[in-house]
Amino acid sequence: MQIAASLATLLIALLQSWILVLEMFLWTRPLGKKTFRLSDEFAAASRMLAANQGLYNGFLAAGLFWGLWLGPEGLAIRLFFLGCVLIAGLYGAVTVGRKILFVQGIPAALAMIMVWLAS
Repeated sequence: MQIAASLATLLIALLQSWILVLEMFLWTRPLGKKTFRLSDEFAAASRMLAANQGLYNGFLAAGLFWGLWLGPEGLAIRLFFLGCVLIAGLYGAVTVGRKILFVQGIPAALAMIMVWLAS
């Protein structure tokens, strides 16, 4: 169970890292605009805001990688950062679109449950 919990946490960390790349570097590129359904005008106007947003996703990923690196001693850190991802997913689902719940929120909740059960 510990290996599955660690893999789930790793997948969430990698997802947060991918969101960082999308928001910081690909926001105005075709893949970024397609992913977030952005017009050229909106993508250009919101580029810096998206980069800031991406940076926060990077911090979440860094916290998850840190918790994994610490091993069993990183349990509280992993749970904390998975909780942050869950809250971000819930907030995004309410304010932006339900899809965020399924992409970010529910996977984080499942990883949290797995980490908790493996502890």
